[in-house]
Amino acid sequence: MKSRLYSKIVKRALDLLVSATGLVAGLPVLVFLLLILTITNKGAVFFKQTRAGLGGKLFRLLKFKTMNDRKDDTGRLLPDNERLTRFGRYVRSLSLDELPQLINVIKGDMSLVGPRPLLPEYLPLYNERQARRHEVQPGITGLAQINGRNSLSWEEKFELDIWYVDNMSFWLDLKILFQTVIKVLIREGINSEDTVTMERFRGSHDSLDI
Repeated sequence: MKSRLYSKIVKRALDLLVSATGLVAGLPVLVFLLLILTITNKGAVFFKQTRAGLGGKLFRLLKFKTMNDRKDDTGRLLPDNERLTRFGRYVRSLSLDELPQLINVIKGDMSLVGPRPLLPEYLPLYNERQARRHEVQPGITGLAQINGRNSLSWEEKFELDIWYVDNMSFWLDLKILFQTVIKVLIREGINSEDTVTMERFRGSHDSLDI
């Protein structure tokens, strides 16, 4: 009952208060990023992508776009590490590309803390346990983000997500938010070992059993 009260009322109120305050206080930073990204990206500023949220419901995730749209001779987009701009790399290192997701939080698509929202095509790849990550609102940050982020395997991330689902509380959320700030300041765990972005999830062995 206590957990339900927190998740339905207190957590939502905290999300709205922090997100609205963050957008107002961070307005100068947001305007600066908009101007510089317009120049470095040659027009495109926002990255919009469909993600799966609470109960698998789909929504449009907002981020600042840190890559350009350069293509090879065949018209295919170049690899991520070749399209990531110098300014975009800096924006990512400070996690500033995540700021537009405060709008997603205000809209009710996301929470400040929770499992990261992933691509909808992953939904049929989860096993029954992994699918439990959709029992709560997805978050801008979460346990995986403060415990290795892109250096973790998908299975390790999902176990942290499930642990959060079972142990969500006000104090846990405050701890995750505080540690997120620390991680951002020391720029830890931004990219996986070999790639700019995390490799795609292709399903766990047990989720593919027939």
